[in-house]
Amino acid sequence: MNDYLPPSDLLAGRVILVTGASTGLGRAASLAYARHGATVALLARHEPQLDAVYDAIVQAGGAEPAMFPYDLALADDRSLETLAGTLAHHLKRLDGVLHSAHQFFNLSPLHLQTLEQWQTLMRVNLIAPFALTRACLPLLKQAEDASVIFTGETHGHTPRAYWGGYAVAKAGLETLTRIWADELDSQDGLRINTLIPGQVATTLRARTHPGLSPDTLPSVDDLMPWYLYLMGPDSRAVNGQIVECQA
Repeated sequence: MNDYLPPSDLLAGRVILVTGASTGLGRAASLAYARHGATVALLARHEPQLDAVYDAIVQAGGAEPAMFPYDLALADDRSLETLAGTLAHHLKRLDGVLHSAHQFFNLSPLHLQTLEQWQTLMRVNLIAPFALTRACLPLLKQAEDASVIFTGETHGHTPRAYWGGYAVAKAGLETLTRIWADELDSQDGLRINTLIPGQVATTLRARTHPGLSPDTLPSVDDLMPWYLYLMGPDSRAVNGQIVECQA
């Protein structure tokens, strides 16, 4: 997949919603989607960081993005349905969702992790992606070719000590992917997959692996061929899959 060369107009005319769009992989994907023709709806908690991504897209000549300052830890059905309605009203369509927002505390043994931490981890990393996708489902099904990408995690796919509630939530996304893909009608034109970035130079990786030099890891831009492939029409036949990046 590293040699995948998408055409510059891969996502022309499409509207893509990206959560966690202000930093890391979400920011890189937002910029990549805009470079390939998409109108990007940027969602994240911190408005100043969203402003910076907005400006970067516009300065690069991309279509004017939409911005949605929104805290997924506070999400409920009503506010998510309002969000989906706002997308429909202002952007008229939705062709894809990349769930890149995440919540992480620290690596620790299970007996030191609290109920409150687990509730937040589940809410942001698993429940909110489900609920946001559900709210956007009618709009996604109107598209001829729509794609939803959940962001998995290596230690959710292959559990290891100390990853605790974060890994459990990410593992849940894999099960959610398979169930939802199995429920989709082939006529819906919608596919749902989980993408596992693996080791990549992000702030999260710096926290969990402080001994690793960022220079030894793939950059977020190195992984963009995967994000473009799964969001674009070339992956139309890929559904219900757990895809591991190999940069």
